This record gives sequence, C-alpha cells and structure tokens, in this order.
Amino acid sequence: MLKAHQRLRAMHTMSHSGLTIKQWPKNERPRERLLALGPSQLTDAELLAIVLRTGHLNHSALDLARELIQSQGGLRAVLEAPESVLCEHLGLGPAKYAQLQAAMELSRRHFKEALQRGAPLGSPSVTRDYLRVALRDRTHEVFCALMLDTRHRVISFDELFNGTIDSAQVHPRVVVERALGRKAAALIVVHNHPSGVAEPSQADLNITRRLSDALALVEIRLLDHFIVGDREVVSLAERGLV
Repeated sequence: MLKAHQRLRAMHTMSHSGLTIKQWPKNERPRERLLALGPSQLTDAELLAIVLRTGHLNHSALDLARELIQSQGGLRAVLEAPESVLCEHLGLGPAKYAQLQAAMELSRRHFKEALQRGAPLGSPSVTRDYLRVALRDRTHEVFCALMLDTRHRVISFDELFNGTIDSAQVHPRVVVERALGRKAAALIVVHNHPSGVAEPSQADLNITRRLSDALALVEIRLLDHFIVGDREVVSLAERGLV
C-alpha cells in the first residue's frame, strides 16, 4: 500500500515538469510537507531539495536532488563528494556546495554539543550518534578516549592513536598517562573499522582487557569500548565483554 502511494506521488510529481516548486500544489512542495508532516516523512530527495533551494532551467530543486542522488549512488555519497565532482552537475556550483557542507557541519556540531566539557554523559544513543558522525568516514583506523569525571561528566574527547587502514597500535601506558593527566575517573574508548564492519575482532577484545586491567591499577574504570562501522556502532559493554 505504501509503495503504491509512493508511486502515485512520483507520477503526480512528474506531471509538474517544467514548473517551479512554488507553482506546485502546497501539499506537494517539500518545504510545506516538512512543516506539515515533520522531516522524517520526507524522502532523501525532498530533504536535499530543501537545502539546495533551487534547481536549473526546467528542472526544480527536487529534480536536481534526484539527479544527484541517482548519479552519485545515494544521499551519503552526495554529501561526501568533493566540490570538483558535485560542481560538474548543471545547477550546482560553489554556493550550493557550501550549503551542503554547512548542513553537514551543523549535524556534526549538533551531536558534539551533547559531549561538551562539563556535560553529563547522555543516553547511549546520543553517544553513538556522535561517535558515528566523528569516526565513520575515516579512511584509516583511529583510537579515541572519552574522558569522564566521577559523575560521568565529559572532560574531553581525545584522539590517541592513528593506524593504517587495518589496525592501530594501542599502548595502554599512553592511555593511562593521558587519563591521569586529565584527572579522569572513568573512560569510554572507541575506534573505527574502515572496512565498515563493526563486529569486534579478537585483537579488539584483547586490547579491551589490557586497557581495563591497566586502568584498574590506578582506580580508573573502563566503562565501554565502542566500535564504529559503516551502519552500526557496537558496544562491547552491552555484550558483556567489558
């Protein structure tokens, strides 16, 4: 039923070819639909069209959004494409590229605010969202630590080790020294898997145990170890592995 409704909407939208979005019925315009229904009810193309605002000759912003998503292979690919690639498309120049980059950076800062210094650590979902935004698209492995005080308020988010595309050399002594320097009472560590698969390896489990033991010697708790993949962030604590 839903797919039939979406096809009907798509056919109806095609009948607007040659018209600007302002000339469409209000219940078909992306901006008005967002205000009436909420952003979660819009398609990727409709949300992208709202950011782009305008299209090009005989092509609406929604047409341009659809063209971009189709040519790049998805919304994420559009948002991550370099300026030189996106600006090859008719109707998209430096100004629209800047709009897309600004939207992306606002998203990153929105999640980062939840982990600002002095803020109590929020829900696991908020932490996951920030870690995903911060690390998912790194091309090499990065190992970080979220330093917390006795009330689990954020002290800092430190990038500690950078590795190759396959692994990072993690030294427990360095982690302990940094935690002591920050006067941390607890830690959450995190690293990404550039392969996109978040499933923990045996090496991940080994370093988790080593870190937990080393931190325990100085009375600092290791609360969790997150692994960031392409579509998933795995918590070792939730699996009983911390």
